[in-house]
Amino acid sequence: MVCRLRWAPVLLVALASPAAIAGEPKLVIRGIGLDLGETPVFAPVDAPDLEPGPFLLRRADGGGPTIAAQVVRDGELTAIAAVLPSLGADEVAEFELAHADPASSGADEGVRIEPEGRDLRVTIDGELFTVYRGDDGPKPYFYPVIGPTGSPITRAYPMADVEGEDRDHPHQRSFWFTHGDVDGTDFWASDPLNRPNPKFGTIEEADRPTVVEGPVVGIIRTSNAWKSPTGDLLCTDDRSWRTYDTEGARIIDFDVTINAGDGPVTFGDTKEGMFGLRLASSMNVRNETGGRITNAEGITDLDAWGKASPWVDYAGPVGGETLGVAILNHPDSFRYPTTWHVRDYGLFAANPFGYGDFKYGGGEGAHTIPAGKSIRFRYRVILHEGDTEQSDIGRAFRAYASPPQFEVVSSE
Repeated sequence: MVCRLRWAPVLLVALASPAAIAGEPKLVIRGIGLDLGETPVFAPVDAPDLEPGPFLLRRADGGGPTIAAQVVRDGELTAIAAVLPSLGADEVAEFELAHADPASSGADEGVRIEPEGRDLRVTIDGELFTVYRGDDGPKPYFYPVIGPTGSPITRAYPMADVEGEDRDHPHQRSFWFTHGDVDGTDFWASDPLNRPNPKFGTIEEADRPTVVEGPVVGIIRTSNAWKSPTGDLLCTDDRSWRTYDTEGARIIDFDVTINAGDGPVTFGDTKEGMFGLRLASSMNVRNETGGRITNAEGITDLDAWGKASPWVDYAGPVGGETLGVAILNHPDSFRYPTTWHVRDYGLFAANPFGYGDFKYGGGEGAHTIPAGKSIRFRYRVILHEGDTEQSDIGRAFRAYASPPQFEVVSSE
């Protein structure tokens, strides 16, 4: 029997330095001092001959269940994705990797990504999770975003009219990445009707090199061009969106690298940025119906705005339930820990450039990327049931920031 283990308190991606594979590969996982529960792993390996597709992990000592795994090819990168069983704090576990029969899982199982014109519809075990919209407006975004209990967790406006929703800030479209001042061009705001406007830039998808689906993980990787109102190319980005087949929480890992071209590019000091969501209006702290903002230092609600913190969680009522969204900032990310543009009306964004507006650090928040150079951002988004404490977001961050040791070795 193949066991498709489910996410319990913590989701983890372990990124390791590639290790050469000779013969039948084995995976060695070492605990890090935390009882992490089930642990999804995405590990690059030096194995160009390992073909993409479904695999099985069998514990080398013969104990425990057989676990579904997936080999992923993304350009020159080969990686193994799996949801591993719980590891004790100091446990060392060894697994063997074997091919699985692709017909052994149902057509709807796992993460599926289907084109709808230029859009991409993402389902998990046959249920809609989100739709990636690459050219519907001035910047790519995801809408809708469905939480772990089946309720939408981001606002529908302006894509759809839903009774009781706020109808302000039409440029805050569900879930996005952008900034309000790039060499003086505003990519954050936009015309409400998507008309060309001399004030606003556009982020255009230039390439879609990777779309991966499978029993464990789904990946969308795109390259994007940041253009001024006159069509000048100011910079580019390479972004990767990755999610797993999990229950109890839905998880997105978002990595993006911003690249300067032949000349430098400056990301200006403004609060209007950059990696954000506009949450369901019922969750708003302003409503005083149970919404709450909490950061890693325990600072809450309005006081969390503009503060630097490794993570922030925004929880509140949705359809009679308490749901939440946590954004975790990886220590490898530019200007970690990021400052936060998180508002009581449901805007929730990580922004490391808004020091002046935030009155943070006593310094200028702008940053110039030299010609030919880049900066990288890494985030994890956890869509969860319950409030911050019940979801143990602090523990989830520790697992994300310092994953267990992961090693691929030969059986020889």
